[in-house]
Amino acid sequence: MANSAPIAQQQLQKLRAIIGDSLSGNSFQKAKLDGTGIGEDLNSLEFFSLNCPFTTKDELCADQLEHPPGGTNFTFSSDCYTRFCRTSGTTGQPLTWLDTENDWQWMLDSWKQVFRATGAEPGDRAFFPFSFGPFLGFWTAFEAAQQCGILAIPGGGMGSKERLELLLQNMANILCVTPTYAVRLAEAADELAIDLKAKSLVRTIIVAGEPGGCIPQTRARIESLWPEAHVFDHHGMTETGPVTYQLPDEPNKLRVIQEAYYAEVLDPKSLKPINEGQTGELVLTTLGRTGSPLLRYRTGDLVCPRFHGEELILEGGILGRVDDMVIIRGVNLYPSAVEAVLSQLSGIAEYRVYIDKTSALPEIRLEIEPTPDASANLTEQAADLLRNHFLLRIPVELVPAGSLPRFELKARRWEINQ
Repeated sequence: MANSAPIAQQQLQKLRAIIGDSLSGNSFQKAKLDGTGIGEDLNSLEFFSLNCPFTTKDELCADQLEHPPGGTNFTFSSDCYTRFCRTSGTTGQPLTWLDTENDWQWMLDSWKQVFRATGAEPGDRAFFPFSFGPFLGFWTAFEAAQQCGILAIPGGGMGSKERLELLLQNMANILCVTPTYAVRLAEAADELAIDLKAKSLVRTIIVAGEPGGCIPQTRARIESLWPEAHVFDHHGMTETGPVTYQLPDEPNKLRVIQEAYYAEVLDPKSLKPINEGQTGELVLTTLGRTGSPLLRYRTGDLVCPRFHGEELILEGGILGRVDDMVIIRGVNLYPSAVEAVLSQLSGIAEYRVYIDKTSALPEIRLEIEPTPDASANLTEQAADLLRNHFLLRIPVELVPAGSLPRFELKARRWEINQ
């Protein structure tokens, strides 16, 4: 029978259990909680938020460097851990993460919520065009699909054209992919003269790994390339697991899976709670990953919180990252904001942003790769759009077709020289 208690009451019960297990066997968490007054008799989430110290990625990295390979954030003996994953390292040193079978299932249960929210059903066919590396998101999504009765089709160890052919041959109707790679597969279809409207059965494209799924222009571009499909956004992290999924009828909003996470949104500088409608940093406490829990983890993700009753909704999805912002001549620039502007131009196949911080005043320039049918004045159009949106002159240079890299997982379009 489903738990009918209010969300906050459920969260408090789960948090007490996590704290009790951590205090009895997890040296990393025990050291953090020592002297805080926080124990398994915790009486409120407010007391927890006021007294529990934050956990940061730098802290986890330092622990793993001092105690290789996985650090000390383990509640149980080593023979209890059967799952290995590692972060991509896009924002620094890669983190190793081990999980017990129970914790792994906890993440699969969250992923199953994602699939159910898309309308996925037993008998559907999901295609996963990822390599079989240590990336957590692929493995959890793949196994959760199987548990939902969905045929899970792996697409590792092959190029984009071979993946596209495998997707079509096996009549996949769900595609799990990054926004960037959804575009790349459509490019492969164009190169093969395949009409995706006529040949593809894909009706749902579940995207993650980049903020593009909640950027209206990026979503519109993907859906124009896959004419019969709808883009469905979700986000998660190796350190936490699947965290949010898109509201079915509201494509620019993500629902936090509060059954699995206690979430706070704080001002990144003052670390005080912000009001609804403001932008702050998402801070998460995992409520079911008992073997390697995280208490008040600073994710670095910038979000805008809204509440629908007890449900926490992130307006606009993941807006950017605290450490991604650059200031150019007094203007704050985030990668997601630049992408939203460039996505308005249909003639851009790929782009790259260069930031030079070596001089007193940081500078920015862009390279854009045109599509075959791009306008002859594409650079001028891009420069005008960027200037009108940011009130900033940004040099834009055209580069030859096929010269910029394509990305299978997270796109790395910003290069910073500092």
